[in-house]
Amino acid sequence: MGRILAIDYGTKRVGLAVTDPLRIIASPLQTVHAKDVIEFLKTYDAQEGIDELVLGMPKKLDGSATNATAHVEQFHKNLKKQFPEKPVYLHDERFTSKIALEAMIASGSKKKDRRNKGNIDKVSAAVILQSYLESKNL
Repeated sequence: MGRILAIDYGTKRVGLAVTDPLRIIASPLQTVHAKDVIEFLKTYDAQEGIDELVLGMPKKLDGSATNATAHVEQFHKNLKKQFPEKPVYLHDERFTSKIALEAMIASGSKKKDRRNKGNIDKVSAAVILQSYLESKNL
């Protein structure tokens, strides 16, 4: 079994999280610049092996599209093109930033660390990944 990697896509920064090889634990991995994310994923895949990709899909409370939805849909197409052999799943990312911030507070993260949006992005990716794992009962 290989790793599952989750992506919290933003037009500036992209938060990444990954499972362990047994797919038990979702952990924040890194935040990379949006222009560098595909190259980062290719390198990471070559070194660690990724079986599946999970992309957070932004939606409003009523399920309609947000301002970011079109950017994520375009990135989704690019991911499928760049990684045709890997399944790419879309997963609801509503409230992930809020949950990530609350998790950072609960874990005792310093205020300085919580202000760093990159930290919130990678923890948000871990929240997306954990939610995905729970939904699949893996």
